[in-house]
Amino acid sequence: MYVCICRAVTDKEIRRAKSEGLGTLDDLRDVLGVATGCGSCTATVESILGEPDARPECAGPRLYVPSAA
Repeated sequence: MYVCICRAVTDKEIRRAKSEGLGTLDDLRDVLGVATGCGSCTATVESILGEPDARPECAGPRLYVPSAA
Protein backbone atom coordinates (compact mmCIF):
# COMPACT_ATOMS: atom_id res chain seq x y z
CA MET A 1 0.00 0.00 0.00
CA TYR A 2 1.07 3.56 -0.50
CA VAL A 3 2.34 5.10 2.72
CA CYS A 4 3.68 8.39 1.37
CA ILE A 5 1.23 9.71 -1.20
CA CYS A 6 3.30 12.84 -1.93
CA ARG A 7 6.31 10.76 -3.06
CA ALA A 8 4.44 7.55 -4.06
CA VAL A 9 6.39 5.36 -1.60
CA THR A 10 4.93 2.01 -0.57
CA ASP A 11 5.26 0.03 2.62
CA LYS A 12 7.26 -2.60 0.70
CA GLU A 13 9.80 0.01 -0.35
CA ILE A 14 10.13 1.20 3.24
CA ARG A 15 10.57 -2.36 4.55
CA ARG A 16 13.15 -3.11 1.86
CA ALA A 17 15.09 0.05 2.73
CA LYS A 18 14.91 -0.90 6.41
CA SER A 19 16.29 -4.37 5.65
CA GLU A 20 19.15 -2.72 3.75
CA GLY A 21 20.15 -0.70 6.82
CA LEU A 22 18.08 2.49 6.65
CA GLY A 23 16.73 2.42 10.17
CA THR A 24 15.69 5.99 10.93
CA LEU A 25 13.13 8.42 9.62
CA ASP A 26 15.96 10.77 8.63
CA ASP A 27 17.57 8.00 6.55
CA LEU A 28 14.30 7.36 4.74
CA ARG A 29 13.75 11.08 4.19
CA ASP A 30 17.14 11.37 2.54
CA VAL A 31 16.81 8.29 0.33
CA LEU A 32 13.10 7.87 -0.39
CA GLY A 33 11.78 11.36 0.30
CA VAL A 34 9.13 10.21 2.77
CA ALA A 35 7.74 12.81 5.19
CA THR A 36 9.11 15.68 3.13
CA GLY A 37 5.78 16.78 1.63
CA CYS A 38 2.68 17.09 3.78
CA GLY A 39 4.09 14.89 6.58
CA SER A 40 0.93 12.85 7.14
CA CYS A 41 2.88 9.62 6.55
CA THR A 42 5.32 10.20 9.40
CA ALA A 43 3.47 8.11 12.01
CA THR A 44 3.02 5.19 9.61
CA VAL A 45 6.67 5.27 8.54
CA GLU A 46 7.78 5.29 12.18
CA SER A 47 5.42 2.40 12.88
CA ILE A 48 6.97 0.35 10.06
CA LEU A 49 10.45 1.19 11.35
CA GLY A 50 9.39 -0.07 14.78
CA GLU A 51 8.26 -3.45 13.50
CA PRO A 52 10.46 -6.40 14.45
CA ASP A 53 12.53 -7.82 11.64
CA ALA A 54 10.83 -10.66 9.82
CA ARG A 55 13.90 -12.87 9.88
CA PRO A 56 16.81 -12.72 12.30
CA GLU A 57 20.10 -12.40 10.43
CA CYS A 58 21.72 -15.36 12.15
CA ALA A 59 18.86 -17.76 11.59
CA GLY A 60 19.42 -20.41 8.99
CA PRO A 61 17.92 -23.69 7.97
CA ARG A 62 17.61 -26.27 10.71
CA LEU A 63 18.61 -29.86 10.22
CA TYR A 64 16.42 -32.46 11.90
CA VAL A 65 18.36 -35.44 13.17
CA PRO A 66 16.16 -38.06 14.80
CA SER A 67 17.51 -39.56 17.99
CA ALA A 68 17.80 -43.28 18.51
CA ALA A 69 15.00 -44.48 20.76
